[in-house]
Amino acid sequence: MPTKAISFCLLPSELIQYIILQLSLPEIIQLKSVNKSILSIISDGDFIRNYNHQSSSATWLFLYKKRWRREALLYGISDCSNRWFTILICDMLKQVVPPGEDVYFLTANANIFLFALNNTQQLMSLDIMTRVVKNIPPSPLGPRGTSLWRRSGMKLLSCPNCNCNHFRFLFAEYHQNRPTLFEYDSRVETWEYCWGTDEVVSQDYYFDDEYIFLSASNGRNGSVIIGVVRPHECCNTTTITTNTPLVIRPTFNNEQEHQHHRLAVGFSWGNSIDLLHVYGDGNMMTIRSDKVNNNSNKRKIKRIELWGLSRNNGRYWEFVSVAPNELIHKISKPYGAMMGCMQKSKGVTRAILMTNLEGTWETIWLSYNNNNNHWAWLPLPDCNMKGSNLAGVTFSSGLTLS
Repeated sequence: MPTKAISFCLLPSELIQYIILQLSLPEIIQLKSVNKSILSIISDGDFIRNYNHQSSSATWLFLYKKRWRREALLYGISDCSNRWFTILICDMLKQVVPPGEDVYFLTANANIFLFALNNTQQLMSLDIMTRVVKNIPPSPLGPRGTSLWRRSGMKLLSCPNCNCNHFRFLFAEYHQNRPTLFEYDSRVETWEYCWGTDEVVSQDYYFDDEYIFLSASNGRNGSVIIGVVRPHECCNTTTITTNTPLVIRPTFNNEQEHQHHRLAVGFSWGNSIDLLHVYGDGNMMTIRSDKVNNNSNKRKIKRIELWGLSRNNGRYWEFVSVAPNELIHKISKPYGAMMGCMQKSKGVTRAILMTNLEGTWETIWLSYNNNNNHWAWLPLPDCNMKGSNLAGVTFSSGLTLS
């Protein structure tokens, strides 16, 4: 055993616990192999409860990168950390993934990660703590290619506080020309679905964390969003679709303002797209850009706005805030392509904008606090993605020990 490890183990156990509690989960997992004394501390029930309570407030960002079909890695970083952590997903998935298959990362929540296979069009879940991989049966819509999954149209719910590995996976889609909510429950390994209703309900959507909002469609003239009551515990036996989902159809009050722009939804590429919409959790971020110069395919961010569902039953997209010029100045760099995702939790809206210029990726983490109207930019270190393909990006709640 290295001398430094021996010296660390001689510290009082209370101090060792305090030090380890400041680490992220990937670092704690590595410490388990140092010696039996540290393993005993990390495995203690009180330590696990303290760590999971502390971790519950952290927000993680995960990127899945691959260089063709080799070297596929999952990178993670939290808003409490200053470096990226690598998770060797390939080693965990190879037990069920056919050779040569293209794997795409869809979403995550706590320790549960969801992946889609491009060739066989299968879904699979991975618990990164137990390393258990499970195939998910096809939904009532049948097998789906990876291009059909929208980040703003799906949500993964797990049970980190219930000491179980159950989860629910929700997604919104049109079925028989009607907005429909689909739900998979891992506890019973079955799908349920329910059509939404357009019944008008008096509800302050914008500030209501009791609802889950999933996009069934997004376009130039407006969106179709399904809202459903959020369960208090993921592992209870009642299906989410028991409560009839609400269909919300927000449009733009000033449609002419958007008609003059060349719009892209979710992903923009080339020098002709000057307006990008990114959606998530009943919010929309608009990113306006300008050409770097007339003869270039490069663009730079000019303005970022945040919109939410109106207080009038969500019938309109309501302007919330615009990012300050000082923030735009810090993040605006030339790019050739851009994509993004959003999350809203406990009054804070977060967005990730992934830009690419000639094979080099930049990651922009933005947040807006609805309680104090404050915008923030979280600078991130480089995670060496040059020349790699981005095969998935998502926010997630804190990882937990079990």
